[in-house]
Amino acid sequence: MIKYEKFVLPNGLRVLIHEDPHSSMACMNILYDVGARDEQEDKTGFAHLFEHLMFSGSVHIPSYDQPLQRVGGENNAFTSNDITNYYITLPANNLETAFWLESDRMMGLAFNEQGLEVQRNVVIEEFKQRYLNQPYGDVWLRLRELAYQVHPYKWATIGKEIKHIEEAKMEDVKAFFKKFYAPNNAIMAITGNVKLEEVKQLTEKWFGDIPASEPNLRNIPQEPRQLAPRKLEVNAAVPVDAVYLAFHTVDRLHDDYYIADLLTDVLSRGTSARLYRRLVKERHLFSEVNAYVLGSIDNNLIVVEGKPHEAVSTEEAEKALWHELEALSNESISEEELTKVKNKVESTMRFAELSILDKAMNLSFYELLGNADLYNQEIEKYMQVSCTDIQRFAKETFRKENSSTLIYLAQKKGAYAE
Repeated sequence: MIKYEKFVLPNGLRVLIHEDPHSSMACMNILYDVGARDEQEDKTGFAHLFEHLMFSGSVHIPSYDQPLQRVGGENNAFTSNDITNYYITLPANNLETAFWLESDRMMGLAFNEQGLEVQRNVVIEEFKQRYLNQPYGDVWLRLRELAYQVHPYKWATIGKEIKHIEEAKMEDVKAFFKKFYAPNNAIMAITGNVKLEEVKQLTEKWFGDIPASEPNLRNIPQEPRQLAPRKLEVNAAVPVDAVYLAFHTVDRLHDDYYIADLLTDVLSRGTSARLYRRLVKERHLFSEVNAYVLGSIDNNLIVVEGKPHEAVSTEEAEKALWHELEALSNESISEEELTKVKNKVESTMRFAELSILDKAMNLSFYELLGNADLYNQEIEKYMQVSCTDIQRFAKETFRKENSSTLIYLAQKKGAYAE
């Protein structure tokens, strides 16, 4: 359990504090309630572009990293389809440096054509290297577009296509910043060797006079129920064939989300899990196989993927995956099998409570979901899942008409080397 205090500034900035006197460090995590789902379909990749732009300097601090390094701090960030998250860890006695840095770039990011061009080129290169020129790198560009028809989850965080970043104009970038990078669209969590009163004073000093933006009233189109199977086969320069099955499932706040998470663990968490044990070790059909739920805030996907051995056709591989999924629908798993994955989930969550960074990120994210205390209720929700729940959920989810199948067919030998 994470104990915390919370207060809200008049400008809407939500602040959560967890005091950990056993640490010599402090962590500041700022979550902005903006991700790829907030982009326009003809202007995608902006949330991820901003992850980079936020490190290119603010009005009063031209170099973000330099002053942080001088006080022994480290920082990083990540973007998803739902959020953009920035974090700093540093010695607790230098905490004010983090307030100074983060407030200045929230108040006034330094916008200039040169900075935009530099970060634009970085993102374009990342798009090419990680998504276009890497084996299976375009899987999320293809699979999202196949599974989603109307929801903005149909494009990846990097963007739908390179030209959206290439054509990003300064006025578009400034408008995006003004709309989303404001205190009323942010959640800040401070953890480590800190005191509540000190954090309150620093927050009011550095963030109190930053004006709020207009409320972000989302109007995201909801994905309709999928009524027929979808399939895409791609001939690609990949070393071996690959099979991806995607199934629509519940949103992050639905009670069945915990069932979905445990179900995918039953399938593939560890070498004793069903898919690895049966399809890799016993039947020797796959070299690797995996299953997971994306964890998206809105309509989720469960993905089951595998790379069959060279002598195994994709048809046989796909059939073997379906056999295992249907087995979950037709017969109950054992209490022992369920208890094993529950124990792994609990140990992972308990271990995360030892890290001031993990605690800061979890407090921020669960506050975004509605209440930071939801995190403290998670383990109990996992523990309440029954074997009957797993079978019922598998039957509801693993249906042909709810599936989107992506097949990579490796080109003739020599193509990959080229």
